[in-house]
Amino acid sequence: MTHPIGRRAALALPSLVVAGNAAAQGTDRPLRIVIPFPPGGSSDILARILQPELQRGLNQVVVVDNRGGAAGNLGADHVAKAAPDGTTVLLTDTGILTTGPSLFARLPYNPATDLAPVTMLTFAPYIMAVHPSLAARDGRELAALVRAEPGRINFAHSGVGALNHLTALLVAQHWGGSVTEVFYRGGMIGIQAAVTNESQLIVNGATAVLPFVKDGRLRAIAVTGPRRLADLPDVPTFAELGWPAADAGIGQGVLAPARTPAATIERLFTAFRDTLAEPVLRTRMAGLGAEIVTDGPDAFRTRLAAETEAWGGIVRARGIRLD
Repeated sequence: MTHPIGRRAALALPSLVVAGNAAAQGTDRPLRIVIPFPPGGSSDILARILQPELQRGLNQVVVVDNRGGAAGNLGADHVAKAAPDGTTVLLTDTGILTTGPSLFARLPYNPATDLAPVTMLTFAPYIMAVHPSLAARDGRELAALVRAEPGRINFAHSGVGALNHLTALLVAQHWGGSVTEVFYRGGMIGIQAAVTNESQLIVNGATAVLPFVKDGRLRAIAVTGPRRLADLPDVPTFAELGWPAADAGIGQGVLAPARTPAATIERLFTAFRDTLAEPVLRTRMAGLGAEIVTDGPDAFRTRLAAETEAWGGIVRARGIRLD
């Protein structure tokens, strides 16, 4: 199976967003939230929504630092090697942590031992969507098209072995057909490729995809998760259609460097939990199709271990391996 590079994909330069005046804050050492992807994707959107309220809650400057590359591993490794002093954290789609150990022959860091879970933040289901010009208005028609014309449809994804990539492969296999995989260096770049019809199929988090469905630039086919999205009441779930990977989706979480003191982990957890408890943010997350899941360090560690085992088994079973 080949994984061609998207023709219009481009690496986004790392960007910094700094809000507020350091002199007015409780400390002159900012909290740096590293996003291991280019701007515009689900993790980046969440971080920029949280940043103003988090800054007020911590009484500290908060910086959003995009460090995309190597399927998210560049930014994750940067945080793993940062000083464990509570000034640098990773906010990421947890899929890079749960598939990486099985997917990559060599990782520069160990997700289980080099990063300390702070808390899960949100879970957003995937939306499977197509370009409106595609002659498939629902899941049955899309499956029939994939079976009838194997390889005709370009499937945009942001990394080999990422959960959205695996989800689409499992579904296409269930249909009895195949799609042509096109790799883009970032989730939003892949979504834009589907919007422009460079690729015709996308599976990505509701947080990032929903706005494009709402304005008609993409057509939603199905969603993962236990229920239909409130904003897409006519779009069925994978489970309703009998498709695999029905529970897949984007879990967003925060991790710190290993050996960060427990008291510092607790302070960070409290700040993120309290920020997401703000009514305005709860409403905004719901509007983006995301469920708030601020269950703390221990529950997050348990979740990561279980998902690493489950998705790692799928990666190994399919023989997907990267150098």
